[in-house]
Amino acid sequence: MNSWYSRAATMFAAFSMVVLAASGCKSQLDDKPAATVAAQPEKVAPSGAVVDEVAAAGYTVVKAKSSIGFVGRKVTLDHEGSFADFTGSVSIDEGRSASVNFTVKMASVVVEPEKLRGHLMSADFFDVEKHPAATFKSTAITESAEGGTHTVTGDLTLRGVTRKISFPATLKAEGATAHGMSEFKINRKDFGIVYPGMPDDLIADDVLIKLDLHFTERAK
Repeated sequence: MNSWYSRAATMFAAFSMVVLAASGCKSQLDDKPAATVAAQPEKVAPSGAVVDEVAAAGYTVVKAKSSIGFVGRKVTLDHEGSFADFTGSVSIDEGRSASVNFTVKMASVVVEPEKLRGHLMSADFFDVEKHPAATFKSTAITESAEGGTHTVTGDLTLRGVTRKISFPATLKAEGATAHGMSEFKINRKDFGIVYPGMPDDLIADDVLIKLDLHFTERAK
């Protein structure tokens, strides 16, 4: 009996240390807005489906000037990464953003160390073999004064699960160029990513998405 109590006490002490470490650890996720997410998945994309279409008119993303990044949080530290391969477009209606479409190739993830990159591509996280791309297609873009110039609503497909999300963004179009920026959190479990992490270094559910996107007008 004493042995059982001793083990229980040790486990409780370890858990308490994890909670205290988490509460005292600064993170890029702190104070960032969370995307509004539909209560239930809308659909499951076919395995291996890749959408790589660019709108026929409007603005096309300039990949060399743009970045799509993310920050995942563990008890001990943040892990920041990005994606090197993506396509996207914005269509403009009378000077206002009318629609946004993006495709991200998940195997282009850039993160250190290399061992972590391999793990992110596995079935524990992105499951790249079955779901090589993530996509976003907007359904509404409205002017807003909270957290940005606009609120963007649309369908985000990640790991084969599609959910309607809304998030704040700062969007601006001037002549032949356009620029969009946003930082918001999503819950990875909403998209079927449930790997908990190591018992002594658990992974937070929220992931910060960081967008800095530059566009140029397509030739007519």
